[in-house]
Amino acid sequence: MSDLPAVLGGLHAPVTRRAYLSAGLSLMLLKFGMDTGIVLAATGQLLSPLAYLLPTFATRNAVFSALPTWASVVLIAWTLPFAWVGASMSVRRARDAGLHGAVGLLFFVPFVNYLMMATLAAIPSRPGVRSPLLPLRGPDRGLAAALTGVAAGSLTGAVLAPVLVFGAGAYGMALFFGTPLVMGAITGLLYNLGGKRGALATSGLGVLTVGITSGLLLLVAFEGILCLAMASPPAVVMAILGALLGRELAAVDRRALAAPMALLPMLGFVEPQASEPRLRMVQSEVEVQASPEAVWPVVLAFPEIPEHDLAWYFRAGLAWPQRARIEGEGVGAIRHCEFSTGPFVEPITVWDPPHRLGFSVTENPHPMHELSPWESIDAPHLEGFLTSHRGEFELVALPGGGTRLIGRTWYTVEMGPEGYWGLWTDAIIHRIHGRVLGHIATVVEAG
Repeated sequence: MSDLPAVLGGLHAPVTRRAYLSAGLSLMLLKFGMDTGIVLAATGQLLSPLAYLLPTFATRNAVFSALPTWASVVLIAWTLPFAWVGASMSVRRARDAGLHGAVGLLFFVPFVNYLMMATLAAIPSRPGVRSPLLPLRGPDRGLAAALTGVAAGSLTGAVLAPVLVFGAGAYGMALFFGTPLVMGAITGLLYNLGGKRGALATSGLGVLTVGITSGLLLLVAFEGILCLAMASPPAVVMAILGALLGRELAAVDRRALAAPMALLPMLGFVEPQASEPRLRMVQSEVEVQASPEAVWPVVLAFPEIPEHDLAWYFRAGLAWPQRARIEGEGVGAIRHCEFSTGPFVEPITVWDPPHRLGFSVTENPHPMHELSPWESIDAPHLEGFLTSHRGEFELVALPGGGTRLIGRTWYTVEMGPEGYWGLWTDAIIHRIHGRVLGHIATVVEAG
């Protein structure tokens, strides 16, 4: 603890490797002890060292998901000063060792930060070659400004996303539009502080910030590849706009404008939530070269769908239909449409053979299995974000003995903006319809 005063000194005070090692271990033990105490007081559970050291939401979820709101707020508030001290001492230790100060910003990169801290604790001081924290001129200025801007913007996104999702329960405009706008603005602002730089380079750094933030969220098992890819189009656009805005802010009174802009994502806590999400309907159809009487029994219960021709989006994690079975006959019978993530349970509400089969949906499996380096991800949006409420099959006799087989699904999507996410979910359900209807046609036509 005797090295703490040196570590807590000014932003430009050097930090020796001895001070870095001893103060770092002391602060880590202090924070672990306090975190353990808060979790124990709130839940009665002990926080294991593994859950503390591995920064993955999958590892920590068993403990942290049970925290009441007050404990989560206390933990976040308690963590912020440690994040500042850890980053500050890492930057100053890097400069004391003759490295560029931006090396210390690796403190915010999960797993990589452990390697960085071990390296900084091992290499000696080189006071004669200390690198400036952020050189104001010279060839290093552009690189340093770019690294600083991207690091600050990425950290902002990596912090705001969990805060909005777990703190505000918000999958809406503040998360998908406001957050990337602020990320890009911070990146553009810091990149252009020493002088106005090119719009193309500034925009490129905004896009890079989104990419790095996505990588961080993937690395800590907060999100999977497929969802990050679907969220990326608006995020990239907003990050570019934000970066260009930050470029302009760097030339004006940024102190007056940056604070309100930084508060934009916090609108997630007051963002209006629709009391009843809009019921959407997707319809797909296929023509079957057989009569409705021949098609009807296969609609009720179809055999296993071969996996050899799975489209890439199903292999990437989207839930895909496997088979269907039915228990009973007539209204009140229970149909089970089994997907790769579990079964849809469908009580029959309309029984009109061989013309129409209607059903409600009382159980929904997860809409996807997240593609990730981790074995599993328990992302909050997997529960309740895409909910099927009812569906039906309609069989229309065609001249010549064929059948037009129509499938309809009524569902809700609880992510905003609903207009954007509805484009994805409509397309996903249409692909699922196509796989089911096409398989029924194949089975029937094969006799």
